[in-house]
Amino acid sequence: MPKKINGCILPKIDKKFPLKTKKPNKLKILNDPIYGFIQIPNTLIYDLIEHPYFQRLRRITQMGFTNLVYPGANHTRFHHAIGCIHLMQKAVRVLKFKQVDISKEEENALYIAILLHDIGHGAFSHALEHSIVNGISHEGISLKFMRKLNKEFEGKLTLAIKIFEGNYTRKFLYQLISSQLDIDRLDYLKRDSFYTGVTEGNISSDRLIAMMNVKNDELVIEEKGIYSVEKFLIARRLMYWQVYLHKTGLVAENMLVNVLKRAKELAEKGEDLFASAALKYFLYNQITEVNFNDKTLEMFSKLDDYDVLSAIKQWVHHEDKVLSLLSQMIIDRKLLRIEIQQEKFNELYLNKKQAEVYKNFPLSESEVCFFVFSNSIKNQAYHQEKPIYILNKKGNLRDIAEASDQLNLQALTNPVIKHFICYPK
Repeated sequence: MPKKINGCILPKIDKKFPLKTKKPNKLKILNDPIYGFIQIPNTLIYDLIEHPYFQRLRRITQMGFTNLVYPGANHTRFHHAIGCIHLMQKAVRVLKFKQVDISKEEENALYIAILLHDIGHGAFSHALEHSIVNGISHEGISLKFMRKLNKEFEGKLTLAIKIFEGNYTRKFLYQLISSQLDIDRLDYLKRDSFYTGVTEGNISSDRLIAMMNVKNDELVIEEKGIYSVEKFLIARRLMYWQVYLHKTGLVAENMLVNVLKRAKELAEKGEDLFASAALKYFLYNQITEVNFNDKTLEMFSKLDDYDVLSAIKQWVHHEDKVLSLLSQMIIDRKLLRIEIQQEKFNELYLNKKQAEVYKNFPLSESEVCFFVFSNSIKNQAYHQEKPIYILNKKGNLRDIAEASDQLNLQALTNPVIKHFICYPK
């Protein structure tokens, strides 16, 4: 008689040939809206992508609250990391074609390093760094994730970590990961331009990679690519003013930071706040670089945009006026007014705005600073202390700022600082 469970007849199993679990195909091809088909280079990269630490990046937006300005900007850190590994494969092929010696181990380490370079980003990218996680940058957290993964993968990430830290003997490998013309920037400028629709950022990443070479252990651009570099630097400057430092995105991010700071204050006073277990851990504990241990890392790996947004939606109904009002303003997109100018705002003007809020809103003097505040932003498209070198036909290297005939390129080396003030409308 065949065996039954809940009325279902179980299949007969031949004990000589037990059921085998099919091994997954790890040589995947992903379809990207910008580059088309992207190949996963090997099984180790596939396993890293499949790891829960990396899958979390699907739930971290690349551009925070920029979608309040550009509705299409909903892409994630996951998209960006996959795009980076695609461009890194192109860069390796170009350099090898030009007789630059890159071993198989170095090549794989580059793929791992660029894949994981943003794995330490918190919810809404930078907001956590300025509110509930202090004293440690997302780069520092990325490094902690990489070291933890290195233990899980039995030391296969060791060389990637060396390159990521800048401790490897070959400088140009580090420059591919982190420099003024690295793979990271080549992807995020093009990708952010695509999803926002801001065409000024649409750089020719293929052209820039095709012009890459190595001279004296420096990553350089051949002279034929000088105009592509010029366009890249100008595009970066324009993207910062039009997108990354757009006034609406700027005020929204500052309001998010203030929401999290207020929640942290209330948590320290013993207030019971609605939050996921991961978010509660960071609200009710003082987290610094010193005490950022394995448990903290594990909790961080469970914290993403969804935790923060779901908490803010509930905090709208909280008894605390500051937390409730700020949360409501973010959810409804009724943001603070922002003024931006070249000169620093007069202290009297700031005091006047604070006095107006104190008079018209039921807030204490200490609470007013959550709604009226000033700060500054900085945009420097090119840093000459870390030059982009142009390789001419004679084999000589020149800084792009000197090699270019663009008069305004030298001006891009000067930092532009603007000041802003935020207050209720």
